[in-house]
Amino acid sequence: MASERQARLGDRIRVILAERLEKGLRDPRLGFVTITDVRVTGDLQHASVFYTVYGSDEERASSAEALKAATGMLRSEVGKHLNVRLTPSLEFIPDALPETAGHIAELLREARERDAAVQGLATGATYAGDADPYVKPRELDDEADEA
Repeated sequence: MASERQARLGDRIRVILAERLEKGLRDPRLGFVTITDVRVTGDLQHASVFYTVYGSDEERASSAEALKAATGMLRSEVGKHLNVRLTPSLEFIPDALPETAGHIAELLREARERDAAVQGLATGATYAGDADPYVKPRELDDEADEA
């Protein structure tokens, strides 16, 4: 199955790149980079490498430049460790995972605050009408008998 092979190849490329980046590149611009995912096209010719960088926006930008400059060397490193006829081209794409996670955390915090506010309002509240406004089936039978 082609998609299973794509996934295996993507996982293998991710491991190879992560090990190589762990050893380090001779580029001072490269920050603390984590490879989060690798997706390979159906023809196995192109790999999209998703990564995150721990640090400021400036460090992210300089790490992106360092990865772009090292793409050829990293591709040859991948080619040495893969047993495939053609080594896929690599494209490094910054992963929006940290920003998305931060946004979700902010939304959850806001939801907790709103829930607490609603809970505070509900503690002293009383029903506007009857405590149980729904008519039960047994009550309908009683009303039918009376009519």
